[in-house]
This record gives sequence, C-alpha cells and structure tokens, in this order.
Amino acid sequence: MPMRDSVDDHVDLWMPIVPDLDPDVEGAITRMHKISAHLRKVRERALADFDLQLHEYDTLQALGARDGRAAPSRLAADLGIAPNSVTGRLDGLAARGFVQRTPSEVDRRRVIVELTEKGRAAWLGAMSPQGEEEHRILGALTPEERRHLSDLLRRVMLLANPR
Repeated sequence: MPMRDSVDDHVDLWMPIVPDLDPDVEGAITRMHKISAHLRKVRERALADFDLQLHEYDTLQALGARDGRAAPSRLAADLGIAPNSVTGRLDGLAARGFVQRTPSEVDRRRVIVELTEKGRAAWLGAMSPQGEEEHRILGALTPEERRHLSDLLRRVMLLANPR
C-alpha cells in the first residue's frame, strides 16, 4: 500500500459528504493544485531574491527563449499582451539595465530588444531555484515514471486546453 499524504486525509474527509466523489479524481486534482501552489511559492521566493516582479521575469524569459534578441512585437505576441503593454515593460527593464534597445539592421524604424548580461543573470538566477525544486520533487520518480507522468498529463491537458 502506498504511503499516505495530506490529500488522502482530505479525500477521506469528503467521501462521506459527497458519496459519488471519485477519490482518484479528487486526489489527482488536489495534488496537482498543491504541487502547483508549492512551485508558485518557490518562484515567488526566487523572484524576491532577485528583486524581480513576475511580469519582468516573464519578459526576460520570453527574450531568453528567443536567444536574447527579439522585436517588441514578437515579445508582445509571445507574452500574449498588447504591443503598447510590452513597451512599458521594456522601459522598466531598460531602466534597470536588464535589456537594451538597438536599431534593427534591416529596418532603422524598428528596434530589437536584447538581454544584457545583467538581465540574463537575473533571469537565470531566478529560474535556477525553480528548476532545482522541480527536479527535486520529481526525483521521487524514475525517469520512466516521469516520462509516463508527462504523457498522462499531456492527455489530460489536451482535453482541458486544446491548442
């Protein structure tokens, strides 16, 4: 029999109250919520340690995903925000020395936003504790189990949030 956790107690509490409750569905969903909340707290601590707001981190990460260079319109699309919203974000990040704007080599009317070394260090520094914690908690599983879990969650995700 597997070890019990706090979610097992939660399910036991609700079973008599909601007799048709599926304990496996309730257990899985509640565990996903608790793991997500735990990882959110880790992220918040990491952001605080690097004096970053979530929107700043997200913008630095979007730039990092584009090899540290992107047009503001590309960043806005990647972030799912209006182009004028990304301008405000970039102004704040530039003032902190995390990004710099340079004229486009193709069209001088456009700019390219680049991560500075300081911005890259802040982004990677805040990302590191998050990744370490993800690896720590999923280290309870073998590589095959992690792959299987990822595959199962993909199937669920496709129902919850189809492309």
